[in-house]
Amino acid sequence: MTENESSSMIDMDSKFWRTTLLIIAVLLIFAGPTYVPFVLNGILNVNYIASTVVGVVLLIMGLLLLWFLIRKKIIV
Repeated sequence: MTENESSSMIDMDSKFWRTTLLIIAVLLIFAGPTYVPFVLNGILNVNYIASTVVGVVLLIMGLLLLWFLIRKKIIV
């Protein structure tokens, strides 16, 4: 590996990856606590508490991803 190559697999300078990661963060933040528990509880008959916990975990993951993107100045 040369000095110019980054150690990460994702090139954060690419517009494609910046856009993709932002869309994933937004989907996790908005769809995580709303649609995922609805599908788990209403359609797949998973326990209400378990589906709510999954939704909260997805919300936290989305917020952490958004925080990472802001901290690394990928989105300004």
